Amino acid sequence: MEVVLIRHAQTQGNLEKRYIGVTDEPLCRAGVKNAVKSGVFPMVPLVYASPKIRAVQTATIKFPNARIVTSTGLREMDFGLFEGRNADEMSEDIQYRAWVAGGCLGNTPQGEGRTGFTRRVCVAFAELIGEAIARGHRYVVVVAHGGTLMAVMERFARPPRGYYDWHAEPAGGFRAFLDEETWGNTPILYNAKEI
Repeated sequence: MEVVLIRHAQTQGNLEKRYIGVTDEPLCRAGVKNAVKSGVFPMVPLVYASPKIRAVQTATIKFPNARIVTSTGLREMDFGLFEGRNADEMSEDIQYRAWVAGGCLGNTPQGEGRTGFTRRVCVAFAELIGEAIARGHRYVVVVAHGGTLMAVMERFARPPRGYYDWHAEPAGGFRAFLDEETWGNTPILYNAKEI
């Protein structure tokens, strides 16, 4: 099975380098243009997506004839008190500085940490892949968030790379393959490449 994971196109918060997780922000004008420029694929029949409007808009633009199935497990990380702010605005915030000094691994105040976030995302991804295999799909498209893609790729992709090494540009992402016969026991995405 071929698997394509795509990060949503730009929002205004992305352009301002803000932590946008739970905020349901739409694509900005540049994001809509970027989604179109990155390619439109009318032949794709089904897309799994985060329920956030920026992901659904990107999926709708890039895959105009697809049925879009949303999964709450594919949402971006909840940045808690950091939500909607950028690094410059929090340069003197002791909690933010401690979180960054810890490699952004710990829980954000009133939000998620990377361990729980990764677990949530990877469980949701594995479930949708299981569903796609059961239905006999040979091609799966997922449109979600930068953090979502990094979590999935770090956990499942080969050759292995670190979380931040799987950063995708807006409307960019990755293509990989999996073996439907072995996925249940050995969930691996093979030959992962940037698209």
